Amino acid sequence: MHTRKKVEGVTLIGFVILLIVAGFFAYMAMRLIPMYVEYFGVLKALDQLRQDPRSATMGLTEVRAELSLKFNTQYVDENSVPPQAISLKKEAGASTVRVNYEKRVPFIYNIDLVGTFDKSVNLSDAGGE
Repeated sequence: MHTRKKVEGVTLIGFVILLIVAGFFAYMAMRLIPMYVEYFGVLKALDQLRQDPRSATMGLTEVRAELSLKFNTQYVDENSVPPQAISLKKEAGASTVRVNYEKRVPFIYNIDLVGTFDKSVNLSDAGGE
């Protein structure tokens, strides 16, 4: 009497579909990761500005110039974060700098991945932790 052995495994078509899905998500990650690495550079530049004791008394032009220098050391593309994306709000003796920008990365054909980033930092406690 012959008994059938159950064959287990992935068929070639199943494996190809799995590779296509994995490739799609790997490609998406390759397009998104640089966008977020750049954003973390913006965060680090803002933190460096916050720790500068002079920053609480700076005007908008000075803040933009200082951040532009810090963005260069953090590999932030000046086209990604233009000077218009940086604003300064002074209210009741408190200064707050805000960086608000949108990053668009081509994905597939006419489809783009869009990231919207918005971060505010209080400069009134400049020099503090």
